[in-house]
Amino acid sequence: MIEEFRLPDLGEGLTEAEVVQWLVAPGDTVTLNQTLAEVETAKAIVELPSPYEGTVSTLHADAGETVAVGAPLIAFDVVGAAPADAPTGAAAEEKTPPNLVGYGAAPSATGRPARRARRVGATAPVADTAVLEAAPHDVLHDAPAPAEQGERPRSTPPVRAYAKRLGIDIVLVAAEVGERAITRADIEAYAERVGARADVPAARPATIPTAGERETRIPIRGIRKHTAAAMVQSAFTAPHVTTFHTVDVTATMDLIASFRADRTLTEHRIGPLVVVAKAVCLALSRTPGLNSRWDEEAGEIVQPHYVNLGIAAATERGLIVPCIRDAEQMTVPELADAVSALTATARAGKTSPAELAGGTFSITNIGVFGIDAGTPILPPGQSGILATGAVRRMRGSTAVRLRFVR
Repeated sequence: MIEEFRLPDLGEGLTEAEVVQWLVAPGDTVTLNQTLAEVETAKAIVELPSPYEGTVSTLHADAGETVAVGAPLIAFDVVGAAPADAPTGAAAEEKTPPNLVGYGAAPSATGRPARRARRVGATAPVADTAVLEAAPHDVLHDAPAPAEQGERPRSTPPVRAYAKRLGIDIVLVAAEVGERAITRADIEAYAERVGARADVPAARPATIPTAGERETRIPIRGIRKHTAAAMVQSAFTAPHVTTFHTVDVTATMDLIASFRADRTLTEHRIGPLVVVAKAVCLALSRTPGLNSRWDEEAGEIVQPHYVNLGIAAATERGLIVPCIRDAEQMTVPELADAVSALTATARAGKTSPAELAGGTFSITNIGVFGIDAGTPILPPGQSGILATGAVRRMRGSTAVRLRFVR
């Protein structure tokens, strides 16, 4: 019996998602909870587990296509399902009802769910990496696809996108690194060794420009689309007041040096951003008005008794602001670990929609770009954001330029 899986609501009323890549193909046999595809919403990349056990019948959308919530996404020939006109009985009882993302599908059999796999048979050909490496990268598209080489290489979406931009077949890199996950450093090392194209643009143009064309149109999707809409909404609905301060951070840098010299703290990456985050939490406890938000429907100012601290993170997919929940309760080492985990997850493209919601105050560190000051825009629903500029030595002291928007 054919069962259709429709794109579910992936959180916070999101209305659509873009198919980043399929991890299965028509004819593949899938198990319950096996990952079917990676889709990109306006906030995060989400892996969709299978609510059925059976054979993939049809893919209703191609990679790169945007699908509306509730629209058919994939169809299955379900194992053990009875036709609609069949009498009720054992076959009907064996039918497993679909469980959508986030609803905790219950396995129909004992044992652990199988890893996501893309196999077309036990005799699938294995790529001859020596031959492929000797060929120009312009013709690597003739190499067998990952689906024809057994299990899909382990890597994150940003790493796969980076390899694609350089014209590198990630399967060849997987043959070198073995069973571990492929990193950006692996891609760079491989590119340097084989002379991959480094001039391929990062953006995905809608069309390939030809000689004589004067412009290229680049579609805005996913996080960039959401960020643009949110920033425009914030800029025109919340009055922005900006103040600049140049702060002597000599004592702060001495404090950071003492943290780094402490052997008990060697596992924690404590830098200026972490110390600023702790200072912000202390300041917000003394000035709760800066940690408040405006409830338009109720006509009230809401002052939380907690700090969900947003940290702006620039990723290959765009700017996102995940938050550290209850940051005011954390020590400096705990904040350092939270910031490290937050940024690593963001750069890997694994930040969930829940981690991007509920922030009460944010920090953006523009100093990493060598910038002294800038004008950040308030994240929607928040009343304050702090931009920290580059730390510079000035006349025997160390100073940093702060720009606060409320």
